[in-house]
Amino acid sequence: MKTIDEFAEGFDEEPGYLNFAAVGPFGRAVIEEEHAQVELLRRARFGSLDSLVQQDSRVREAVAAVIGFRADQISFQPNTSTGLMHAMFGITGGVALSPAEYPSISYAAVRASEALGVLNPLWLETDYGRVTPGTLRDQLEPNTTAVAVSLVDFRTGYLVDIEGIRQVIGDRLLIVDAIQGFGVVDAPYHLADVVVSGGQKWVRAGWGTGFLALSDRAADALTPVFTGWMTDDGEMPLDEVRPSGTGPSAFQISNPSPLAQARLAAALEDVAAVGVAEINRALKEKVSRVIDLADEFAIPVSSSRAENERAGIVVLQPAADQLTVLTASLYNHGVSVTNRQGAVRVSPHVTTTEETFDMLRSSFTSYANAINV
Repeated sequence: MKTIDEFAEGFDEEPGYLNFAAVGPFGRAVIEEEHAQVELLRRARFGSLDSLVQQDSRVREAVAAVIGFRADQISFQPNTSTGLMHAMFGITGGVALSPAEYPSISYAAVRASEALGVLNPLWLETDYGRVTPGTLRDQLEPNTTAVAVSLVDFRTGYLVDIEGIRQVIGDRLLIVDAIQGFGVVDAPYHLADVVVSGGQKWVRAGWGTGFLALSDRAADALTPVFTGWMTDDGEMPLDEVRPSGTGPSAFQISNPSPLAQARLAAALEDVAAVGVAEINRALKEKVSRVIDLADEFAIPVSSSRAENERAGIVVLQPAADQLTVLTASLYNHGVSVTNRQGAVRVSPHVTTTEETFDMLRSSFTSYANAINV
């Protein structure tokens, strides 16, 4: 096991980086892993390439250790969107979802509905973009077979109540897009039927990494549509086209990149070594410091302040005529954030340093001075 300090020492992003909800810079474990795999492929020494094939089982074990599913319930995916497409195209019936979700969810549902005509999107009215058990309960319809939610909303930073939603929806399938919390939120994934995530954000494994996890119930309920020649027994089907299987491998089209699998595995093994709960505890302290700094300079915080409703995202929403001043101040002080729809999204990680907080304070000072002239 690692301490949180030992975990943080494995990363050395430049000071001022507060944009992990967009993409997480690599740590040394991932860089060294990719370098080792690239060198192996470059030299192609006799017998050495067999280890590339082993990355599939390795990455599935690594995902399983973090989310609590079995390794045989997991398939590697190149990104969250592909995993969600597989899930949505496999559903028959109504799917309840918010129109304010990240487009990966809504596009997958609509494309599946348009192409096959067997999925019916049920667009939810939300509590200012948040899907809560209370708002969901009264909108479910008899033909609703599944509910799709983000673990953490990308705009509001809201951490969804998985346990409450499971109680409300009963035996309907629960689909969770986990990317904005995967690796930093100790979520009750076992209550979900479908968990999908990419590894490029908080896990810091880079683009081209992700997974689709299916409960046994989901594997039975979903129909594989975009399914290739991958088989559960690992044998290549020659001179025939076999029927689609029902396990996670049925939701893969072809062989994934073992280099990408190795990156995700290395990142998750690093996460598991310290524990998601410990990472979450340390991240809460960083998020609280961002909120405290915003309060000190009277910058409105529109994301939740309650620890049970937040993960790693803090949303700042100054007056419309002051937004440009804030974004310019952050830019001028070298602070990386996301600006979208009249708000500034600040997302630290456990590796965020004192120097970065000093840069954030300096940018807030410049902002305050500018609007008070």
